[in-house]
Amino acid sequence: MHAPASRPDPVLVVHETHTVAGVEEEAFEAAWRDGFLPALGVDDSARLLHFLHQAHGSGPAYTVVTLTAVRDAAAWEALAGRLRDGDLAAWVADVDGLRHDHQAKVLAPLPFSPLQDLDLASIPAEPQDHAQVLFMEDTAWPYRGKYEAYLEKAGTLYLETLAANAGRSLLGLEAAFSPVWGTDRRREIVLWQRVVKPEALPGLFSHDVPAEYRGPGTWMHDALEVRDRWESRLLRSAPWSPVA
Repeated sequence: MHAPASRPDPVLVVHETHTVAGVEEEAFEAAWRDGFLPALGVDDSARLLHFLHQAHGSGPAYTVVTLTAVRDAAAWEALAGRLRDGDLAAWVADVDGLRHDHQAKVLAPLPFSPLQDLDLASIPAEPQDHAQVLFMEDTAWPYRGKYEAYLEKAGTLYLETLAANAGRSLLGLEAAFSPVWGTDRRREIVLWQRVVKPEALPGLFSHDVPAEYRGPGTWMHDALEVRDRWESRLLRSAPWSPVA
């Protein structure tokens, strides 16, 4: 009897939040653009996906988020070795001098995530030149014992809500992640969403959510059965960021 073919493991994403020294903001960005980005081009096992600034007025100043994709756990280990005591160790030391603090977690796609795998060879390892893009990153923390229930509800009701509002929705879901065991809080979900209608943002900030979006049967209402703690932040991609 032959064992069934195994499905390829989903891509892993190293998510980092950097608290940058204000006076070093440009130097910090240059270090990623001119140092880390091309350094990953030595093979196809890892790629920087996004370099993003948290929009001023939407959270702590001089906050940068980076997302780096690694093909699998072996690729993550190899890159970690380069950063620890390999060819990128000096780069890390320089970057540490440009920031006050830094937090990282390794994320894996959830079953309902539109993104499961990436062709890393197709992602450029040199700076690009494109219009800046806004993303909304929602991080939610389900109630104790409700993690699986949250996944089920997000994978049905939330996706159905986005589909029903296709063409009218402010957001488009690109990926949904949860931290890999041992790298962050287990009961955490990260929704990675492109802002497809940025012109609608002022209405989001200046008006309450309409009642028809908060009643029974809606995501805003029914999701309260599985969580009531979540955080949103607006992130603006750098024009050279590899993925627009």
